[in-house]
Amino acid sequence: MYTHIFFDLDGTLTDPKEGITNSVAYALASFGIHEDPDRLTPFIGPPLIDSFMEFYHFDLPTAQKAVEKYREYFSQKGIFENKVFSGTQPLLAQLKAVGKTVCLATSKPEVFARQILEHFHMDGYFDEIVGSCLDGARTKKGEVIGEVFARLGENCPDKAMCVMVGDRLHDIHGAQENGLDSIGVTFGYGSQEELTQAGATHIAHSFEELVQILG
Repeated sequence: MYTHIFFDLDGTLTDPKEGITNSVAYALASFGIHEDPDRLTPFIGPPLIDSFMEFYHFDLPTAQKAVEKYREYFSQKGIFENKVFSGTQPLLAQLKAVGKTVCLATSKPEVFARQILEHFHMDGYFDEIVGSCLDGARTKKGEVIGEVFARLGENCPDKAMCVMVGDRLHDIHGAQENGLDSIGVTFGYGSQEELTQAGATHIAHSFEELVQILG
């Protein structure tokens, strides 16, 4: 039985498609690249800087500038162009009611993650909220999960009691780097094939299945 549950944010607890894709489109437009936001869903989940380099072949300095432009839009508008999945709050409430430790482990900048959770009145469910840093540090999911353990400190359990829940391969790989089990959810932006190939310990196709796995 898992006692400590680490959640990804985007595509796992909320659907951030509108805000993220609009922010990416805004950033790309500053470089003269005009994209339909609906084509930009691959940006949901992975570290932004990696995605700009992978999908648009930006070099590192250009990708860093693109992230700055992204944040111009996201910090003012995109952050709240977001929807909470219908099963999220009932799940979090149930986990806390039975005494689970619930943590957020997101590659999104921590300051934005906190704002989102507060906006949707979900911050109270979390024992720790960990994200990346605005200066570009701690963007890899493995690093974020490591920081969760650092903050848990003396309350850190046996890793066999911990599980990472996320919708993309980065969540699964980050869990593996830290010796954790993982649950890949297919109601976000990663397919069952992606999550299976990444080596997810479990696959959940719905919040109902996720509840069953978490016990």
